[in-house]
Amino acid sequence: MAAQAVVRTQETAAGGAGLRWYQGLTRYQWAVLAIAALGWLFDTMDQNIFNLVRQPAVTALLYPGIPAALLTKAQQAVVTSASGHMTTIFLLGWATGGFLFGMLGDRLGRTRTMILTILVYAIFTGLSGLTHTLWLFGLFRFLTALGVGGEWAAGAAIVAEVFPQRSRAMALGMLQALSAVGNMLAALITLALANPAVGASGWRWAFAVGALPALLVLWIRRTIHEPERWERAKAEAETSGGGKELGAVWQLFSDRLLRRNTLAATLMAAAGVGGLWGVGFWTPELTKVALTPLHLDSVRLAQVKSLVFLVQQMGAFFGIYAYAAFSERTNRRQSLLVFFLLSFAAIQGMFWTANSFLSLMLWAPVLGFCTLGPFSAYTVYFPELYPTRLRATGCGFCYNCARVLAAFAPTALGQLALHFEDPARPGFGFRMATSLVACIYVLGLIGLAFAPETKGKPLPE
Repeated sequence: MAAQAVVRTQETAAGGAGLRWYQGLTRYQWAVLAIAALGWLFDTMDQNIFNLVRQPAVTALLYPGIPAALLTKAQQAVVTSASGHMTTIFLLGWATGGFLFGMLGDRLGRTRTMILTILVYAIFTGLSGLTHTLWLFGLFRFLTALGVGGEWAAGAAIVAEVFPQRSRAMALGMLQALSAVGNMLAALITLALANPAVGASGWRWAFAVGALPALLVLWIRRTIHEPERWERAKAEAETSGGGKELGAVWQLFSDRLLRRNTLAATLMAAAGVGGLWGVGFWTPELTKVALTPLHLDSVRLAQVKSLVFLVQQMGAFFGIYAYAAFSERTNRRQSLLVFFLLSFAAIQGMFWTANSFLSLMLWAPVLGFCTLGPFSAYTVYFPELYPTRLRATGCGFCYNCARVLAAFAPTALGQLALHFEDPARPGFGFRMATSLVACIYVLGLIGLAFAPETKGKPLPE
């Protein structure tokens, strides 16, 4: 508790005037940030291992023994559609886990919830690589997503509560920015496994690597304790007679202010989640469409997909951090408006004009910068909308309610691609579908219209 006493002293001592955000922090605060960031980093690594091996995995499960290059056009369409369904299942599991573990994050505590969620997503990621039927693969993706959806809210809440106000936004921005490193690790893992020595089972080994983050739990148990803010909220809840219950979802709608914050945050999150998972994370499929005239073999195509995704996530790292810095110079709402508009423009640019390896490599970091930037807003902004007793619940509810709204964007993409497909213009249906699904960013603009500004304000108690 001594480390947390230092935090209180810093927060009350002239706001740390004259110090940069990273100066004057304790070793414990840095340890909390490191552990929360690693939990989220490995979380996003597991997510994007799935994105990168989704198509070969579905192909192997639907058409065992048939190389992807030998599939008929009808079979390829079935794989695209089934891949969309698997992504929808994953997003629904993600939302369910976010609701469940968001409440547990407030009731059980931030640290205990982080441990549970990391174990869940690591174990079921590993099991995903052992499946031989599509329905079992879908079940394990759903169970993996339970942990994936729950880890973020607990990690964001504990960092927000441990860091002083002057450092909070940039620390949370760093937490989210490091998620792009997890995305890069996923690209490097799949790139390493896309070689003839591994063969068609590369996607299984990728999921096996995704089980390793379970070891992080040992460090968490030894290092982190519950934030004092949460301990105070717990004590107050125990003596309030239910008026300030921890993790009570109904209290998100108990007064006008919390209702407004919850609705606005859900719409803003739906825009980013739908835009990213409905379009932005489909660059592996775009790579296949763009390079079809080159007739690449499956190994070379897998390598190019991983390279494109890797540079996309390099752009994402800078975009996520840029939002945090820009929101400190301007404000939360204005910065998010800029990133929503940039995201829509980047999707149109990449998915309509990328038609070669060079254009894919040039557009990918731009797409990553723009479409991942809003996720920094959710990490920086959302904890500032809720009191301590509802912080993880509110963040989890909005982020994951958004996933329910956005979960059908990948399925819509697959169905629209089939609807608009034109044999005379290969890939036209896919490109048109991405353009239409990107209109989901309108939801974010609606949410911003009545969202509150929180820059420079202390966390609600």
